[in-house]
Amino acid sequence: MSVVKRLAVAAGALAAVAGAVAVVLRATPWPSVLVIRKAFERGAVSNTAQLRRHPPARAVEVTTGIPYTHAGAPTFDLVLPAGHPRDEALPVVVWVHGGAWISGFAADNVPYLEHLAAAGYAAVALDYTVAPEARYPTAVRQLDEALGHLTEHAAELGIDPERIVLAGDSAGAQLASQLAALTVDPEYARALGLRASLRPEQLRGVVLQCGVYDIAAMADVHGIAGWGFKAALWALTGEKDWSHSGAASTMSTIDVIGRTPESTDGDDSEHPIAPFPPVFISGGNGDALTSIQSLPMSERMRAVGIDVTTLFWPADHEPPLPHEYHLHLDRPEAHDALRQTLDFVRRVTRRTTE
Repeated sequence: MSVVKRLAVAAGALAAVAGAVAVVLRATPWPSVLVIRKAFERGAVSNTAQLRRHPPARAVEVTTGIPYTHAGAPTFDLVLPAGHPRDEALPVVVWVHGGAWISGFAADNVPYLEHLAAAGYAAVALDYTVAPEARYPTAVRQLDEALGHLTEHAAELGIDPERIVLAGDSAGAQLASQLAALTVDPEYARALGLRASLRPEQLRGVVLQCGVYDIAAMADVHGIAGWGFKAALWALTGEKDWSHSGAASTMSTIDVIGRTPESTDGDDSEHPIAPFPPVFISGGNGDALTSIQSLPMSERMRAVGIDVTTLFWPADHEPPLPHEYHLHLDRPEAHDALRQTLDFVRRVTRRTTE
């Protein structure tokens, strides 16, 4: 066979392989998921290294891998001030990790939660089954189950079940916003196949960092971030056209908060919608999600009368603050975010007699 023919055969084989790869990429989100997970894992290692350069102000105790289901998984990690008596219950910040719903671990947030524990709070980092191993709304149901477990075992864990703050970053902020919404809105909880594990009065506040609250708006995100989120939402919902799916409608908490009994179809006179708890919401000016997610969410909250505390920067702030900037403690803005987060938690968990 001549060199020309061999090259032609090789080119044909490569074209066939490329065509097969294209078919696979159109048929399943898995290849994209694996690439995204690797990127998030590298980011988590980098964030942890940076957090470790800024140890908490006092010693803390970390207990890892505590199961909250009978099956033994998923689990949660508990961070407490070192030496704090378990019979003196502390207000608790329950943090849901990010990772675009398809990656991440509770342990990724433990170095950050150590700073909350050092300030005198209990902190819990929750794991959940990510997609596509589990599709929506499995994670929401698991996380609500975890809240029930924390309440049931509060005494042995050393936490005050009447002073809970829900928190999350990125996709974890979206999930935290859902947990808060289903806690105060029985009809929304039923739409997810749930009866909330928390009573509304147990939930004192919500911390939302760099989150997603309007799923349809994610269709307008372009570049590498847009590709990643679109692949992740495909994996999560099981629908390539996720922006108009039923999952997107319940995930978009910007449309859920502030509902009243008059704005719903059902009769919830026996289980009325409770007021949404106070919220702290933030995002970096270099994060593409801030202008289409966090800012509109904060504006929506103010419009419906929610007590909302915001931390945003001007668009021309230098250096630009990236997605999950609050974890970058090498930067003074992250320390500012931590201080303001602690101020918020202190305010909303304070006893009425204090």
